[in-house]
Amino acid sequence: MGTLEHADPKTFIARFFTSFADDLVHTDEDAATVVDRYHTPDVVQIADGVRIDRARLVAHCRPVRKNRPDSRIEVHDAMADGDRVAARYTLHVRQRGKELEIEVSFFGRFAEDGRMREAHLLTRSAKAPE
Repeated sequence: MGTLEHADPKTFIARFFTSFADDLVHTDEDAATVVDRYHTPDVVQIADGVRIDRARLVAHCRPVRKNRPDSRIEVHDAMADGDRVAARYTLHVRQRGKELEIEVSFFGRFAEDGRMREAHLLTRSAKAPE
């Protein structure tokens, strides 16, 4: 993970989510340890109107780890202003023989050390599951 300062916003957001997913899915570290590496203790995410704090994020990550999906992120647009990042990206996920494409509009704030402190995400499925 890197810091946002002097980083290209597209590269920063792609590396953030790619590294987080890789550490979560491809290591045996406790999910809470991985979440804490990438998120501040007071993190709040609001995804499609659902509020997710640190405890809920850790709980969400545990079944993701069991399913071991392959994913990649395709960042279309991103901009940063201080500690804030706005991005539009597509998340490509392959899990249990199914392929999903999820379009995401992301608005977030990051701590000086590069950890996420706040995020608002709006998502929609771009490709129906097969």
